[in-house]
Formats: sequence, C-alpha cells, structure tokens
Amino acid sequence: MSARFGRLPWLWLSLLVFVIDQASKFYFDNALTMYQQIVVIPDYFSWTLAYNTGAAFSFLAGASGWQRWLFAVIAIVISAVLVVWLKRLKPDETWLAMALALVLGGALGNLVDRVMFGHVVDFILVHWQHRWYFPAFNVADAAITLGAILLALDMFKSHKSGETTP
Repeated sequence: MSARFGRLPWLWLSLLVFVIDQASKFYFDNALTMYQQIVVIPDYFSWTLAYNTGAAFSFLAGASGWQRWLFAVIAIVISAVLVVWLKRLKPDETWLAMALALVLGGALGNLVDRVMFGHVVDFILVHWQHRWYFPAFNVADAAITLGAILLALDMFKSHKSGETTP
C-alpha cells in the first residue's frame, strides 16, 4: 500500500472490533434480562446485562438525556481525528496504528448503541468473591482500554523519529 494511505489498512481491526462488539451486544441484550447474572467463573467473572446512559464508569448517567448527544458528538469527532491520524502514520508505526484502530473500533461500537438506543449495552462483569465489582463493560470498552494502554506504551518507546539520544 502506498504511503498516501498511511496506516489506513489497519481499519480492518476497527471493523473487526465493531462487528464483534455489536454481535455480542445483540446476543446478550436478547439472551439476558436486565441485571440477570450468568456465572462463568465463580467468584470472578459473570455475564450480566446492564445499560449505561453515561460514559466510562457511568459518568453523567443520571443526567436528563442531553449527555447522549454530547457523547455521540465527542465520539464522532474523536473517530474523525483517529482516521486522519492513521492516514498520517509512517510505515514503521505499527503499534500506534494498532492502538488507534482499537480505540476507533470501540468508539464506533459504543456510538452506534448511544445513537440507536440512548444507552450502551454492557454485559461483562468482573468481580472478587461478591465483595468487589468492576463496573460492567463490553467489547468496545475493552478495545478502547487496550488501545489506550498501547498508546501509552508507544509514548515510552525510545528512538522515535526526530528524537536524539542524549
């Protein structure tokens, strides 16, 4: 692929995340009732259905509904920035391309939920012996988190282009 397309071929990963995210949300939204729990690994991991009208960790979930469109606009802007960023990457920036593609796929997956239903469908519940619960999440959230970790790790890589070693 020519340099004119940058790392846009990594959009296949965004599409894969999006498809898996939407298919899994569709499945669990139809297979479970609200807050029903199916234990997968006792004391550690369950499937459960929850809706989140807010952002990460239910931020602004209690607002009157305006947050739906705010978060949708933010996701659209971020997605556009990520596509432009992917296009401008150099051929050797593979880890960064992977990170951006994961975040993009996750952002688009949650955007579709937010616009179509007014909430994001969550179904993965991680907990510790019924004493500690991590907020329910989904495949899109996991991809965004993994992409953010890869972005952070990429920042610490040495010998980036244009840098000099002291």
